[in-house]
Amino acid sequence: MADARWIEVDSYLQAALVPADPVLEQAIADSRRAGLPPIEVTALQGKFLSVLARLLQARRILEIGTLGGYSTIWMARSLPRDGQLVSLELDPDHAVVAAANLRRAGLADRVDIRVGPATHSLRQLADGGGGPFDLVFIDADKPGTEGYLDQALALCRAGSAIVVDNVVRHGALVDHQPDADAEGMQRAVSWLGRQPRVEATVLQTVGAKGHDGFALGMVL
Repeated sequence: MADARWIEVDSYLQAALVPADPVLEQAIADSRRAGLPPIEVTALQGKFLSVLARLLQARRILEIGTLGGYSTIWMARSLPRDGQLVSLELDPDHAVVAAANLRRAGLADRVDIRVGPATHSLRQLADGGGGPFDLVFIDADKPGTEGYLDQALALCRAGSAIVVDNVVRHGALVDHQPDADAEGMQRAVSWLGRQPRVEATVLQTVGAKGHDGFALGMVL
């Protein structure tokens, strides 16, 4: 559960750093109306992804887990006019909502939503020479994260950044009897620690979504 103080600080920082944005607000509203779960990144986290993409001068971004397209909009806005974001989504109903949100944002020409199991879509990208990507953001089913990391690495170049969301999971990461999602994050952290091509760290976070964290890695 999120501490009231954490939520208050999040609200303060969002008011100071993230201007009101009707497009993003409508994307959230339409996602709720369509019954999508409220698990997208926060506004501050979305802006973090946008700033990171700009720091990398990213031209190609890979997202695993589209949901309603909220994080997709944040990242796609950071791209140059000829940039591209490929977003992988398992649920076709989620993809429909995301596509509508992206059209409203004027970003449909920069985003390619691919529907189906991410492992299959990643294999198609690799077979079709779909890389390299400058930034990879993984925010999908947690048990599958290690496999997504392994496949995504093949689509990266030296200097690419990889971000994995929801790593700490309210501290369940260190539970002796973790649930399936926390076990997935344990495997993902272990993969990052033993992967010689990736230099990585994990930052714990607190805020409106409680105690969590994200992994940030750079491909060597």
